[in-house]
Amino acid sequence: MTEPLPTIVLIGHGMVGQRYLEALAERGVTATHRITVLCEEPRPAYDRVHLTSYFSGSTPEDLSMTPVGFMDEHGIALHLDDPAEHIDRAARTVTSRSGQVFPYDVLVLATGSFPFVPPVPGKDAPGCFVYRTIEDLLAIEEYAKDKTAGAVVGGGLLGLEAAGALQGLGLATRIVEFAPRLMPVQVDEGGGAALLRTIESMGLTVHTGVGTQEVVTGEDGRVSGMRLSDGATVDTDLVVFSAGVRPRDQLARDAGLDIGERGGIAVDARCRTSDPHVYAIGECALAVDGRVYGLVAPGYEMAETAADDLLGREKEFTGADLSTKLKLLGVDVASFGDAHGNAPDSLDVVWSDSRSGVYKKLVVSPDGVLLGGVLVGDADSYGLLRPLTGSVPPVAPEQLVLPAGVGAPVALGPSALPDTAVICSCHNVTKKAITACTTLPEVKKCTKAGTGCGSCVKVIGQLLPAAADKGLCGCFPYTRAELYEIVRTRRLTSYELILDGHGRPEARGGDGCEVCKPAVGSIIASLAATLGASGYVLDGEQAALQDTNDHFLANMQRNGSYSVVPRIPGGEITPDKLIVIGEVARDFGLYTKITGGQRIDLFGASVDQLPRIWARLVDAGFESGHAYGKALRTVKSCVGQTWCRYGVQDSVRMAIDLELRYRGLRAPHKLKSAVSGCARECAEAQSKDFGVIATASGWNLYVGGNGGATPRHADLLAQDLSDAELIRLIDRFLMFYIRTADRLERTSTWLERLEGGLDHLRDVVVHDSLGLCAELESLMADHVANYRDEWAETLHDPERLRRFVSFVNAPGAPDPTVRFVPERDQVKPDLAVLTIGGAVR
Repeated sequence: MTEPLPTIVLIGHGMVGQRYLEALAERGVTATHRITVLCEEPRPAYDRVHLTSYFSGSTPEDLSMTPVGFMDEHGIALHLDDPAEHIDRAARTVTSRSGQVFPYDVLVLATGSFPFVPPVPGKDAPGCFVYRTIEDLLAIEEYAKDKTAGAVVGGGLLGLEAAGALQGLGLATRIVEFAPRLMPVQVDEGGGAALLRTIESMGLTVHTGVGTQEVVTGEDGRVSGMRLSDGATVDTDLVVFSAGVRPRDQLARDAGLDIGERGGIAVDARCRTSDPHVYAIGECALAVDGRVYGLVAPGYEMAETAADDLLGREKEFTGADLSTKLKLLGVDVASFGDAHGNAPDSLDVVWSDSRSGVYKKLVVSPDGVLLGGVLVGDADSYGLLRPLTGSVPPVAPEQLVLPAGVGAPVALGPSALPDTAVICSCHNVTKKAITACTTLPEVKKCTKAGTGCGSCVKVIGQLLPAAADKGLCGCFPYTRAELYEIVRTRRLTSYELILDGHGRPEARGGDGCEVCKPAVGSIIASLAATLGASGYVLDGEQAALQDTNDHFLANMQRNGSYSVVPRIPGGEITPDKLIVIGEVARDFGLYTKITGGQRIDLFGASVDQLPRIWARLVDAGFESGHAYGKALRTVKSCVGQTWCRYGVQDSVRMAIDLELRYRGLRAPHKLKSAVSGCARECAEAQSKDFGVIATASGWNLYVGGNGGATPRHADLLAQDLSDAELIRLIDRFLMFYIRTADRLERTSTWLERLEGGLDHLRDVVVHDSLGLCAELESLMADHVANYRDEWAETLHDPERLRRFVSFVNAPGAPDPTVRFVPERDQVKPDLAVLTIGGAVR
């Protein structure tokens, strides 16, 4: 008679429960044991880390973490919507809600946690929700359909995600956090301040240092407001509680298992409870170090430890790395190691630019060992810094936090990490394991690195050999040029449709990344007239795709103020307009500077001043100079034959004509031009993306020049052109560049990369070798005919003007962090660059 297979019963099928099943399958246990899973929810395990992506288009099926056919392949019996209700340890049985009794040889508790709801009056009223499961999200979405305002109690990780979800549903949203700052566990005071400023700039209202005293209800018994501990009462139609979680240990308590003083099922280093036949893993377990871990990575490690112990393998879980990197409301937030500097004698190295929302702090020991850090607003270096924790970085710590242009350049990449450095903390994968693979899909399949929170994917890509995949980013398998053709030919005007229809399978339904969003936004903007889309870059979905400067149609400067750059076509300006610029600069206290592009830049404007400044400039006939955008900047000129005795053509007129024709043209990178009236080249046309030099017979056209950090002399494309021929060739050149260049690729780099180089370019735009010229000219004609000045459009629309405030909850209040000091009869930013251990450097 065949002996029955030993039985494992798993209670709970969340992310950690599914990882435990996968660990069993990887170790061959599914072939030697019978496995039963009792799941409380009506669906298999899904990705709670990216739960909020449901509101941006992901379906419950997209979030599923259970591969199709996995349960059948491994003979696992999954019982959905049938949670365990009783454990009989003596009989070794589990009784579910349906009344079924399941015997076990090994029992694994992966019951997770439950949301903590403060015991305040009104907490159970209709309109009160928690934010934990897909069913919670479905209920919130349904209830919010006819509501206008929502509030989130809790400003931690999940609370900020919930606030973003409510705002995405169209609700005026506020956050109430009892602690003195947002995300108090992950970030310090400085990081919290930077995060607060950024979130308030998005239109959310934040209350910190106050608690919820009561949920107020109306006559119908539904939520109508909240009373706070500072005495304030706020109106709201909906309340989401996200004030932390507690271990779900009641089932274990009732079964007589040991429970921690503050909750959590007590386990040893092998995740065994006080009953040797029962394990506990994930958020329900109190680890041997006295912690309950709420992150997914420690839960995965506990799952693997429990699976190994079943086979008698020597593996222990004694604690875990609490490092985390998230994007909350579009803001990068990361913390790692000793983020709060609790180690004795630790020192802080800080870069803080609170107005732009960037805060970086590294904690180091007196002998230079990196102990931890906090990154807010710019967490690109997280993937490098976290593995360096516990070692002395190969460069000075201040060089790791200073932005480009402030400190010495740092050429430090993942190659500097030791082989033992853990790159993926979710699955505890080292650099050595990753470099044994050759492609990202291979890494994910063989090591699971990059399949958790995803924060390590960028570093993984840098560690792998250069691949044939030339995709724009991890979201798209296509180059920017290929995406341009997809958008143009299929007439797509929505980033969401482009990503869902043409993104990589794993990226579809997601939010995209900071590489592809501005790139696609630029493509849509450059084709807006042809596609019939709005050409205003801050309309609807387009606003979320733009780079930082485009958000306020102005260049952000070092102290968080902005510059104002009116267009001065060809560098020609009347005395009356000069006077207007002077009066505006004087009245608003702005620093003025004449630039190399023959414009006058005004520096030091606050966000709320921008509309008032531009109202006066627009009234005087000025337009946006697009100094903030990847677009045409200037077409400078000499005075030409009108005034100069050497001039042979009217260079000022031509420069004005070109600048007015191509103004507002969005491109992969900024565009600069110049027109010189003779061969003396006073306008320096041969250092521009496209430059024009007058001849006795017409105009010579030069392309692909660049000044800047990597100068390049422009190449002669055609010579002795008439006015009409010149403009026609420039039209073709610019549209061919926009069509085929990579993101952030200047014309100089593009031309050198272009197969066939200048000869091929000449064949295409002069001789029409590809038959594209008529199409290129048509695209430019669409742009010219539909151009609208962005600032004029903004000033005429009250709704668009609403974004121009320093503080959403206090419109008109000045920004106290933007300060100036006098210098040479003007002003300059008052900016503390770096603090080390509290000292300003």
